[in-house]
Amino acid sequence: MEWKENLLSLFKRIRMRYRALPWYGKVLSWLGFLWAVQMMYVLLLMVVFPPFTLTQLSSMGRDGGISRDYVGMKNISRNAVLAVIGAEDQLFMEHNGFDFGSIEKAMDHNRKHPKRLRGASTISQQVAKNVFLWQGRSWVRKGLEVYFTAVIELLWSKRRIVEMYLNCVEMGPGIFGIQAASKKYFNRDSKIISREQAAMIAASLPNPRRYRVKPLSPYVSFRLPWVLQQMDQLEPDKKIQKLLRGMGGK
Repeated sequence: MEWKENLLSLFKRIRMRYRALPWYGKVLSWLGFLWAVQMMYVLLLMVVFPPFTLTQLSSMGRDGGISRDYVGMKNISRNAVLAVIGAEDQLFMEHNGFDFGSIEKAMDHNRKHPKRLRGASTISQQVAKNVFLWQGRSWVRKGLEVYFTAVIELLWSKRRIVEMYLNCVEMGPGIFGIQAASKKYFNRDSKIISREQAAMIAASLPNPRRYRVKPLSPYVSFRLPWVLQQMDQLEPDKKIQKLLRGMGGK
């Protein structure tokens, strides 16, 4: 057919031009191709959830399987959103992906206490790491995290970012997302978890493999009242109210 012949002719011309390029031109061509592919994936994830992440694959090998069940914002309790923002990133609605004040404090702390490192990742940065990258502290991974954070902040809405966070972050050994965590810990859907239950999950997030929700670890028990207080302070904010519109829970 004519369209097949035209397509074949196009591929031949592209192949000839590629072969004529110098080595650095070929490298740039591949880099451009890889950039286009990852941008298409970023755009695709505006409307679908990732089929898998590197963190999930790693957990499958370590834990012998994972528990995961993606759900949309309408099937997530507003308590869960308030809890993770209160626990992890109180300025989520204000910043453009990076909380430079917290970064500066963390750097100062890490200089003084190199054996007790403190992070300052926003929810956006955690989404970039958990959805597109791998776990670790290398400069390469951190540089890519900065890149993907900037991209999703530019292309995605805040609502989509927190929705992706609540579905992809690890909330216990091999437990990914608020629906799987709600089922595992409280035997109920994420749409109807209570304020305290959401706060318990959020309180474990600095290290959900170490700080357990059930049985309740001392760290989670200690941090729980503070998370609940942050939720109370955040809830009246107009931007937060707009983010919570149409969600489950009370």
